Amino acid sequence: MDKVTSKWRFISRLSLADLWYDKKVSFCIIASIISVITPLLLLFSLKYGVVAQLRHQLLNDPQNLEVKIVGNLQFDQSMFDWIKNQPETTFVIPLTRSLNTQADMFKDSGHFVNNVEVVPTAKGDPITQNMPLISQENQVLLSALAAEKMQAKIGSRVKMVITRQLDGKIEKGMTELEVIGIVPETYYGRAAGFVSLDLLIEMEHFYDGFQSEIFSTGTGLANSTYPDSFARARIYANSLDNVAPLSLKLREKNIETRTQANAIENMQAIDKVLSFIFSVIAITAIFGCILSFSGSFLSNIERKRKDIAFMRLIGFKSKEVMFYLLTQAMALSCLAFIVSCLLFLLGNCTFNLVLGKNLVSQPIVSQLQFYHFIIAFVLTLFISFVVVAIGGRGAISIQPAESLREA
Repeated sequence: MDKVTSKWRFISRLSLADLWYDKKVSFCIIASIISVITPLLLLFSLKYGVVAQLRHQLLNDPQNLEVKIVGNLQFDQSMFDWIKNQPETTFVIPLTRSLNTQADMFKDSGHFVNNVEVVPTAKGDPITQNMPLISQENQVLLSALAAEKMQAKIGSRVKMVITRQLDGKIEKGMTELEVIGIVPETYYGRAAGFVSLDLLIEMEHFYDGFQSEIFSTGTGLANSTYPDSFARARIYANSLDNVAPLSLKLREKNIETRTQANAIENMQAIDKVLSFIFSVIAITAIFGCILSFSGSFLSNIERKRKDIAFMRLIGFKSKEVMFYLLTQAMALSCLAFIVSCLLFLLGNCTFNLVLGKNLVSQPIVSQLQFYHFIIAFVLTLFISFVVVAIGGRGAISIQPAESLREA
């Protein structure tokens, strides 16, 4: 076993020594491989980087995942259970009538916001998922715009004021809320306060003329019970690809919906166009790569006809000669791929520095994942292996005596 192993090691050292002896030829082969691999890596990195960035921007805006209900309907608990159990749904929470979801907020006489959107939230909400969880009715998460206008920060106390007309008189209900978090503007761009569902229900009771412990005025009808149904709902899909299917399911139940379909379709269309363009260029480049590899390796094998014949003459078997040729091809391909990766990193940094500053808001427009390099490396070795295996079979089939006579 040691003798066999030493033989293969000897053949490996011999093949590498031969490459070093023919440094100029080896350099030309490596250069031809680099000239194909590097542009392909840069091209794919641009396509992947731009599309990944667009998808990242869309996913970073949870409102793109929202399926909005148009109008006021009647959703009972069974409907909420059905929506929640759909595989496309990631979050659903009841929502009261649209006219009952606005309030005025102020920190003091000089800092206030009129007609703030009051949005119910709970655990799992895509917009507030990184925020502290609201556990009490007197807590609120302010959007960045609302917090800016009121000069409020975490720990501040703001007052919420809502107004109704009861028996011909204007009444104001007011409650104080503690700011426990501020939602970034990238997640919600309008002035809003995210509260518990119970507080929103109290608001609707107040607007409907009922008494309220939170918005106490001492007037109104006896407080009603927890509602059996709601006019709307906040519904979010678990991915961009599932927004349309979830919206379709709701429409099939005669629930009119509205989504960010245009933005999603534009991103998907860009992805398809770039994929098509890249595919055409990549197929052409790969075909050229095969021709380049074939020309480089086959010409090198043809140049070594006498050496191969001599190896056969002194006792090397066909499989050992083939291993000799394959070792050279794999060594050249590996070295060429490493240099291509270094050149790619240089080009990648250039793209991100120049295009990232002048063309897009995000700093990264060119990027590849580690598995992309693995796939490219395997393909490079595979093409080299196939080309040399085909060319080598022809070379080792030549009779040694015939090859020596040609010398």
